[in-house]
Amino acid sequence: MSSKEHLPFVEKEIAKSVFTRTFSCDTDEMDLKWHWDEEDRTVTPIGETDWQFQFDNELPFVINKQIFIPAGVIHRVIKGSGDLTIKVEKHETHQRI
Repeated sequence: MSSKEHLPFVEKEIAKSVFTRTFSCDTDEMDLKWHWDEEDRTVTPIGETDWQFQFDNELPFVINKQIFIPAGVIHRVIKGSGDLTIKVEKHETHQRI
């Protein structure tokens, strides 16, 4: 990822491989793109929200519980009202055989 790339969130590191991300209610929906990540991740909502999460080829659901996202799995966030704050834990991904 280029350091010049615009990201639709503000990220703060709170521990090794643990971050908070805040998506503003002013985020342009076009910035919330389908993507995949290099490592496994666990995402936990901080506070209540009506923002949604969607895995590829699945129906979206409200982000109201912890979500495990395996490395390489395509997914996206769908804008709701208000801001969204989540905790992101990036897990070391071991080579899969």
